[in-house]
Amino acid sequence: MAVLPVLTYPHPLLKEKMPPLSPGDPQGPAVLRDLVGTMDSHPGCVGLAAPQIGHRIRAIAVDVSRSSRPCENHGLLRLLTPQILEASQWKVGREGCLSFPDLLANVKRAQKIRLEAFNEGWEKLELVCTGFEAVAIQHEIDHLDGILFLDRIRSSKDLFERRNPQAAV
Repeated sequence: MAVLPVLTYPHPLLKEKMPPLSPGDPQGPAVLRDLVGTMDSHPGCVGLAAPQIGHRIRAIAVDVSRSSRPCENHGLLRLLTPQILEASQWKVGREGCLSFPDLLANVKRAQKIRLEAFNEGWEKLELVCTGFEAVAIQHEIDHLDGILFLDRIRSSKDLFERRNPQAAV
């Protein structure tokens, strides 16, 4: 489990769509360990995607139980090739990103999602996630598709300077 530097915008990898992994690929579980180690080194971080730490694969780690906001959650999720199957209950909320340490933005996201993915043992999962956990997963899956949270804002009025850049999540 390595702690890797988090790439910041405008690094070109952040705008690339990541290729799918073949089930059983040993690179997947190794990258998941690095994602968790890197998340652990950033207090308040609730999610990270492989391209943010320089890996060109479809892998994310999300753990909203680390947040100061109490919410329903599944604990630490380590997901390979996650795919959202259904999304509903859309709402605008404030988001931040370690790849944009000085910014926050209002982004419209589904408050309920159904997704499928593989865990670190390459077992297929199907999950229903709600609230903040659903939002965090969508944010990280967007990273896998080269979509940044700023790509989802409606106007410059939805963009804010972060008061405490050390608290980027």
